[in-house]
Amino acid sequence: MAPAELRGLKGVVWKKIKSAILDDCKKEDEWKVLLLDHFTTKLLSSCCKMADLLAEGISVVEDVHKNHEPVPHLKAVYFITPTEQSVDGLIRDFKDKSSYKYKAAYVYFSDFCPDILFNKLKSSCAKAIKRCKEINVSFIPQESHAFTLHIPDVFHSCYSPNVEIETVLNIAAEQIVTLCCTLDENPGVRYKKQPLDNANALANLVEEKLVHYYKTDEEGKVKGKTQTQLLIVDRGFDPVSTVLHELTFQAMTYDLLPIEKDTYRYQTDESNKKEKEAYLDEHDELWVKIRHKHIAYVLAEIPRLVKEIASSKKATEGKLSISSLSQLMKKMPHFRKQLSTQTLHLNIAENCMKKFQSHVEKLCKSEQDLALGTDAEGQKVKDFMRVLLPVLLNKSFAGYDKIRAILLYIFSMNGTTQENLDKLIQHAQIVADSDMIENWKYLGVPIISSSASQLRKPARRERSQDDMFQLSRWTPVVKDIMEDAIENKLDAKEWIYCSECPAAWNGSGAVSARQKYKTNMADDRKNEPKLIIFILGGMTYSEMRCAYEVTEAIKSCEVIIGSTHILTPERLLDDMKALSKPKVTQDTFSSYNRI
Repeated sequence: MAPAELRGLKGVVWKKIKSAILDDCKKEDEWKVLLLDHFTTKLLSSCCKMADLLAEGISVVEDVHKNHEPVPHLKAVYFITPTEQSVDGLIRDFKDKSSYKYKAAYVYFSDFCPDILFNKLKSSCAKAIKRCKEINVSFIPQESHAFTLHIPDVFHSCYSPNVEIETVLNIAAEQIVTLCCTLDENPGVRYKKQPLDNANALANLVEEKLVHYYKTDEEGKVKGKTQTQLLIVDRGFDPVSTVLHELTFQAMTYDLLPIEKDTYRYQTDESNKKEKEAYLDEHDELWVKIRHKHIAYVLAEIPRLVKEIASSKKATEGKLSISSLSQLMKKMPHFRKQLSTQTLHLNIAENCMKKFQSHVEKLCKSEQDLALGTDAEGQKVKDFMRVLLPVLLNKSFAGYDKIRAILLYIFSMNGTTQENLDKLIQHAQIVADSDMIENWKYLGVPIISSSASQLRKPARRERSQDDMFQLSRWTPVVKDIMEDAIENKLDAKEWIYCSECPAAWNGSGAVSARQKYKTNMADDRKNEPKLIIFILGGMTYSEMRCAYEVTEAIKSCEVIIGSTHILTPERLLDDMKALSKPKVTQDTFSSYNRI
């Protein structure tokens, strides 16, 4: 899949980088060196490959922070974040004219460059710089409908009692505004009041920065609000979805298998011990097709696709001619690639199923009953402790799984007593990891029950159980929010306006008929109203899936979901435990401050 074919956010970001940077400094038959820092490397890697950069006249990509060989006959393109470390790397390459590493520098900052850094650059190597611009892209398009921000140790910075959150909220607001700018949207902003005040503070910062960014154009006119809504929530709004075992392919894979930086390592057969690597992203068309499907569907679908490929190959056999042989030779690399991809996903699915059959299946029934408060037959659970105890007493279950079950029990009860919590921790033998449970209080989630906590449970949308798997009955709360927002049903007392946008939705249960969906523009939805949901404190893969499901169901509204980062249950529990320890000081963010 070439960048031009990338859907959604990835395609939008690639087009912006190509237009604002690569086309801006491009000359026919002229090669350039591209210098990146950590963030811009990650950003560019998310939406293009080296072959695409070669096509744009980039011969070499270097790390601005490292020493590199001088190429004085080539011009250099610097795509960097406006931080002291990155600016110093640029200045090193042009210390004095006699030792310039490159012929000239074309500088593009990912975000607003503070005056102090701009002046430092100007005083050090102004003569070498032919162009200096800010392009305003400070987020990572993780998927076509999902994005994350770029903030170090963000969970600890948001919820640790030892860290002030104001700095991280300011950085987050600036980066969210660059998302809106990239989409060319000035959205109406709303936030959910509970469980903490963080969403309120962040929403107001975002609105303030949107007003400043869209203040005036070249003619001095204010850019008005567009047909888009931005909803901001804090992670504690739905703790259940963060710890539940999910059985859709992507969520299950990242929960149960050792995926590092979206890379999966595997062996194709027992005799060949050589390890292979595969990168799970949207360049893999089969991954895109099956990632949101239930594991039962995936296991049935992949073999069917293998048979299709095999039958396509067989159709050419027995009819050998120069023409058919030529056609087969052209198709073979495609066949090989498809079979390799299917082998990869079968390997992933089979490894997920081994985990499922060994212990996850037993956990899922208890987890679903605790999360929903009803069993598979729809009968109300009368005694939550009877559902929980078999999990705690089963010696084959890992400590993490027991902690997840205890949390679901506590969430279902809106808190428990300190005495009961101590007993649960003793029964599960997780005393050393008790902070994984107790520290949820920092997210505004009641662990010890109180009169206030009994009023917290939100009403849920009714959903048909007919097409649901018994072990996958839970629906993330964010899907309710998406659908309610599009149907104009969000409670105005719970969802506070920082600003209103023109009415893209008519409140009748669907996007206004005047906003017609054009089937021939499925990948270019620029003129359609958008719903952007931002979750402070991490989002799950199941929540990301909801953005695709609602977009597909509604057709005439594009849903985009974003967060500070993507979380998996075990990573979240580790982060939760770390909240008790002093880890990050405000100095960590000094290089990220813009204003």
